[in-house]
Amino acid sequence: MIKIDGIYKSFDDAEVLKGINLVFEAGQTNLIIGRSGAGKTVLLKIIVGLLQPTQGKIWYDDVDFFSLNKSQTRQIRMQIGMLFQGTALFDSMTVGENISFPMDMFTNQTRKEKLDRVNYCLERVDLEGVNNKYPSEISGGMQKRVGIARAIVLNPKYLMCDEPNSGLDPMTSLVIDELISSITKEFNITTVINTHDMNSVMAIGKCIALLSNGTVAWEGNNEEVLNTKNQTLRDFVFASPFLKQLRDFHTD
Repeated sequence: MIKIDGIYKSFDDAEVLKGINLVFEAGQTNLIIGRSGAGKTVLLKIIVGLLQPTQGKIWYDDVDFFSLNKSQTRQIRMQIGMLFQGTALFDSMTVGENISFPMDMFTNQTRKEKLDRVNYCLERVDLEGVNNKYPSEISGGMQKRVGIARAIVLNPKYLMCDEPNSGLDPMTSLVIDELISSITKEFNITTVINTHDMNSVMAIGKCIALLSNGTVAWEGNNEEVLNTKNQTLRDFVFASPFLKQLRDFHTD
């Protein structure tokens, strides 16, 4: 569980986050949605400690994240898996080396233990046997799955995903969504996904928070989206003509 408690964030005179209160539960796909500039990325950076809030707290279970010393903070970060928007794979490393990198940094495991874990993670994302390929030799969708494998290689309690479907075709996006969702449930991970992809919202949005102008404008799940009376959410969701037609068909 991650609890966001009264988070404010300002840059100079610009107040970007204005008292955010949210709870992200384990075993669920928790989605943060909103227009560009709503504060999604700033909030995600605060959650993982890349930015300090102007005011407020982040709780990892019963631990006040920003009260920890450097060593304690490192222990929490070792429990966080990160899936970056651009995958952030190292071009000069093979797939296997990319996945092994967190273990090289944070563990004293033997070479065989690392290889076994890499192979397990590749199998979990349906990419057996690509250990020796380089990122440039595999597709964008496969690169995303390698990114997921690397994100889970240290058995994280928490998984942060920044626009995981960016640059992917709709079919591949569905595969990535289902993979993240199934891993979240299987390992009871607290997963937080920053996205503007409405396909993801409707497919795996079990806990959704809409940010607007630095505040939480709406909370709910994917089953509540189409029938929402919240005007801010309606304006965000039904910006697409197709979704407007879907809503009208659904409500007729």
